[in-house]
Amino acid sequence: MSDAVQPTAAEVRAAADALKEAIDRHLAAVERRAAGPDADTETADAAVFAAFNEMAAAGEAYDELLYDVYDEVTPFEVPETDGGAAYDGPDEPEALSVFIRRDYTLVEPRRLLAQAQRIAELDPDSALAGGPDADEPGGRSVQTALGVLFGEYDPDEIAGRYKEFGLDEGDATLWVTVGDEPAEPGEWLSAPFDSVDPERVVCRFDISEAFEEDDDLDSED
Repeated sequence: MSDAVQPTAAEVRAAADALKEAIDRHLAAVERRAAGPDADTETADAAVFAAFNEMAAAGEAYDELLYDVYDEVTPFEVPETDGGAAYDGPDEPEALSVFIRRDYTLVEPRRLLAQAQRIAELDPDSALAGGPDADEPGGRSVQTALGVLFGEYDPDEIAGRYKEFGLDEGDATLWVTVGDEPAEPGEWLSAPFDSVDPERVVCRFDISEAFEEDDDLDSED
């Protein structure tokens, strides 16, 4: 039997509270930077970056304690993968890029079309995104409906309400990469995802049912 002291439920609760506070500090730093365009930009960016690192460290500590005490993980845990590149970016980056991918399956096309039609009826201008087949609110095709839907709601809102739109969620990933300097306006718009350097990924968060399936298989052994 190991002599190592096992963490307690109280430590898990303390780590959760610390994570909540770190999230609040990060949001406050982001809000201060957004609300003060005349402030010292370099100082504001440094505050956001420092709060980001604190939040990441607090999240990792909470995740580890949660697993040690309850054998549970957070949805932001990144499983180890073979062939992952080691970080080789700057210690104090001046720019960040966030790459997000979320997959969905269209399981109820009628629900999607109905939602698009409702949006277009409330805002007729939305139907203009439907192109030539938009002869009635929202158009008649799935392609038109998707254009209306994603034109009305931002991706985060769709991620939280996907069932309302006849979608089923699949895998998702978020990569945060760092750069030496900000990109010039319009520089990467023609190929926005071609510049991902695995060695510049400072953190990533993956969500997939495949991880849960792996856990189930391990528990059967």
